[in-house]
Amino acid sequence: MAQRRSAGFWWLALLCAAYVLFLYGPVITIFVLSFQGPDGGLTFPMRGTSLHWYRQLWEGLGVVDIGAALRRSLLLGTVVMALTVLISLMAGLAFRKRFTGSALLFYTSVASLVMPSIIVSLGIGLQFRLGDTLVKSLLERLGATSMLESYTTLMGLFTSGLGAHLTWTLPFGMLIMFAVFNRFNPAYEEAARDLGATPWQTLRHVVLPMIGPSLVGVGMFGFTLSWDEIARSSQAIGDVNTLPLELQGLTTTVTTPAIYALGTTTTVLSLLVIFAALAGAGALRRRAHSQARAAA
Repeated sequence: MAQRRSAGFWWLALLCAAYVLFLYGPVITIFVLSFQGPDGGLTFPMRGTSLHWYRQLWEGLGVVDIGAALRRSLLLGTVVMALTVLISLMAGLAFRKRFTGSALLFYTSVASLVMPSIIVSLGIGLQFRLGDTLVKSLLERLGATSMLESYTTLMGLFTSGLGAHLTWTLPFGMLIMFAVFNRFNPAYEEAARDLGATPWQTLRHVVLPMIGPSLVGVGMFGFTLSWDEIARSSQAIGDVNTLPLELQGLTTTVTTPAIYALGTTTTVLSLLVIFAALAGAGALRRRAHSQARAAA
């Protein structure tokens, strides 16, 4: 006979369902309302169904260039992802052995996780403004009048903006790699060296294939955290805006379901990145297992 569920199980199931609804209900609501007809509003009930607001989004929302903001966010997220993977990997390899100042370097690297994001953004913005003052003063002393007149600021998408995003993504990437290498068996590297492999060959043909799925996860974290970042971008991005900043600004000026269409589009792009990362990690894991079986 099937075992009957206790009353506690159903209460916990109800609590879990309420939590999932609370977590994903707003996203589902925005997704549904984005498909309203031309006369649709920002709340239920829906007034028809169509792709009207997606077409309007494609044509542009007033003076805001959504396409340019989207391209900037994609490009910045890709660069942040690549640097996060590379630096996290190097940090993971370096911290496998203790060295002078390793503890101080570690706590300095992850300190930005416990600092308010807006404070980090303000600090980076202030640093670059001080840099602007220094550059202008230097140009004045050198008498470079033409360069001084054309000079604007050191702040930008791939200077202050990139640095601000890396203060958010790198601690996560480093912590993941520390955990990966903490349980990595060095016997595989010793076996490769016994067979005559150089350090680079050991890294390329032994270490990287084994930690490949973890690197994909680090890359996914890097891209998605950069893609959604607002607070650290607000004071450090310069004279251009990323898509989240444009979306935040539009919430006060756009009063049509077009804002829901934009939110749905950005959410779908984030989900596509996550699914692609999961598929890539799974493919690397299956490849490593098949290679291990072939070697056996």
